[in-house]
Amino acid sequence: MTLAMIVAIDEKNGIGKDNDQLAYISADLKRFKGLTTGHTILMGRKTFEALPKGALPKRRNIVITRQANYEAPGAEVVKSIGEALALCSDDQKVFVIGGGEVYKAFLPETDELYLTEIHHAFKGVDVFFPEYKSMGWEETLREGPFTDEKTGLTYNYSNLKRTGKFDCV
Repeated sequence: MTLAMIVAIDEKNGIGKDNDQLAYISADLKRFKGLTTGHTILMGRKTFEALPKGALPKRRNIVITRQANYEAPGAEVVKSIGEALALCSDDQKVFVIGGGEVYKAFLPETDELYLTEIHHAFKGVDVFFPEYKSMGWEETLREGPFTDEKTGLTYNYSNLKRTGKFDCV
């Protein structure tokens, strides 16, 4: 199994504010859909609850939560990272889609990063993507810069592949 993360980050690795993402960039949302459709997606409870229409279609949705008896219509619910990985061990590719705690927990096991790097530092950010740059990555694709017509935000895409395993100490 290839474990991948997909995330939009600002200049300070910010990813969220007030239980929502920082920006809605149409092309980025289309890229997210194109990359994740047909695959398993792993997410935390808050990320699932932030999805406007619930479970994402044409993907296997797995929600990780410590809440007892939590129900997520259209998704499978697990209590731990290990349980999530065991559930999708036969999958070809699995995408971790957030939030901050889930990214941090899975980062040491991640093989690929699909980043949307927004060239802006948002104010009031309260959720961050963990530090990843010193963990041994090779950039395999860089596209952009692009400018979103609706928001005026400039961004680029960067795909990274792990060059070595990271050991949490």
